[in-house]
Amino acid sequence: MSGNVRPETMERITTPELAQAFIDEQIAELRSQIGDKKVLLALSGGVDSSVVAALLIKAIGQQLVCVHVNHGLLRKGEPEQVVEVFRNQMNANLVYVDAVDRFLDKLAGVAEPERKRKIIGAEFIRVFEEEARKLDGIEFLAQGTIYPDILESDGVKAHHNVGGLPEDLQFELVEPVKLLFKDEVRVVGKALGLPDNMVFRQPFPGPGLGVRCLGAITRDRLECVRESDAILREEFAKNGLEGRVWQYFTAIPDFKSVGVTDGKRTEGYPVILRAVNTTDAMTATVEDVPFSLLQHITARITHEVKGVNRVLFDLTPKPCATIEWE
Repeated sequence: MSGNVRPETMERITTPELAQAFIDEQIAELRSQIGDKKVLLALSGGVDSSVVAALLIKAIGQQLVCVHVNHGLLRKGEPEQVVEVFRNQMNANLVYVDAVDRFLDKLAGVAEPERKRKIIGAEFIRVFEEEARKLDGIEFLAQGTIYPDILESDGVKAHHNVGGLPEDLQFELVEPVKLLFKDEVRVVGKALGLPDNMVFRQPFPGPGLGVRCLGAITRDRLECVRESDAILREEFAKNGLEGRVWQYFTAIPDFKSVGVTDGKRTEGYPVILRAVNTTDAMTATVEDVPFSLLQHITARITHEVKGVNRVLFDLTPKPCATIEWE
């Protein structure tokens, strides 16, 4: 499949059989395009980059070099899952970069949301560029561009995973899922054998937990976001809400309130729970989470997450709110 326009005759990939046919076709095209050269991929662990990685591993094996940058803003267990699935299970040629301190030091004291986003994006490109320059023989850059990226770019090249790399790197692009919609990418991911919690992962902002640790990011509040989010996801999975609710997460503002612990006055952070449903992300409704479940989640978070003394549930639809807080 060449070009950036999806053929009108292209059948929607909705079944394992259609996904396998797509995989077989792409493996042949990738081998023809790449030959014996090497390919570089920024592997975030998100749906799109994971499916591209799995496709390329099937097509060219060790010729693919995956770079996973841990910037400290991922959800609990996500960096470990990337290593387990791709390096340990799929035998990928994976470079793991621990850049947590580097990112958090750059973000220290920065409260303005758009500035945080720009710092995270720019620093990711710098780290990825540094890793790319350490490698010899790379001629291709693989990206998880999908069809909505192309449509939304309005004729401008969509980048998805890595944009803004220096021109002197001169990589030829490899974009095997660029004509697929997100639901089709998930069907292909299933057929490739990726785990469900990776294939059906919720939408996750590019800056990660950086936009859910509201205001200036601090390490203690970031850990509160990560731990409370893990509890929320665990309880939604246990109670049949995983897969039923489009997106759910926690956010923590940059202020404390008074509380009581063991009969003594304390100060702690509030955790905000958000759970919404949408079809196009332009509007969203709030999930009607059972009150008893909210009470249970509240008890777990306030007892298990250090530094937290309140849990709040965001009842606001979009509009007038947005889905994320920043």
